[in-house]
Amino acid sequence: MAADASWTFDPGAVALIGLAAAVYVPRWRRVRRTHGARGAPVGRLLAFAGGVTALIVALVSPIDRLGEQLFVMHMAQHILLLDIVPILFIVSLTKVIMRPATRRLNRLERAAGPLAHPAFAVFLYVAVMWGWHVPAMYDAALQHSTIHAIEHTCFMTAGLLYWWHVLSPIRTRTHMRGLAPVGYMLSTKLLVGILGIAITFAPDALYDFYKHQAPVWGLDPTEDQALAGGLMALEQSIVMGIALVWLFVRALAESEAEEQRAERYA
Repeated sequence: MAADASWTFDPGAVALIGLAAAVYVPRWRRVRRTHGARGAPVGRLLAFAGGVTALIVALVSPIDRLGEQLFVMHMAQHILLLDIVPILFIVSLTKVIMRPATRRLNRLERAAGPLAHPAFAVFLYVAVMWGWHVPAMYDAALQHSTIHAIEHTCFMTAGLLYWWHVLSPIRTRTHMRGLAPVGYMLSTKLLVGILGIAITFAPDALYDFYKHQAPVWGLDPTEDQALAGGLMALEQSIVMGIALVWLFVRALAESEAEEQRAERYA
């Protein structure tokens, strides 16, 4: 069967993308004028553009329509919303760009209490991945557009909260130091990696929605499912590997900076 690879142009998705650009780009330009490249580097703008592109790919491009026909394409959409988009959007921020909202975020963090702790971010990230891949939940999201929108919101929310604790440009009371972020990453990615392996090697198709779809690209439901699980496990491994290397480098830099401060005050 030929795949339907049309663009969707969902009004909600288009509005979300437009709102993000309308908020970020003018702020970046103002900071660039007043603080120069140090406050708003071009690289941060490029990261934002990458995040917007990833969001378009996930919600507007043919991937959205193909996700209704192929599990592997729906998995690609989830990966973009949970990891790639949040990472790029958070990396696009600097302390100066964030300055108008910093105090509000600190107050919100204090009000949130344990919900602002990194342990909750780990729980939410893992719970969202496992919960939405329960067959009844997954099939419901594919059959009902409202539930599908809620699913996407859950992925984006969990991803933004999770990666905020690792990549945030501002220091808060929950900021993780030293090798704590390494444990944070390992615990999460291993738990999600197990889900990817379980989906990859499941002997039968898990989701009724795809069982009743006509074969696309010559893939039967079990083969499609194996590809989707493999994609999840591979993405988790790649992202975790890159993040761990970056976290080790950051931990060494922080340690060196603390030693230099101690020497100055000795």
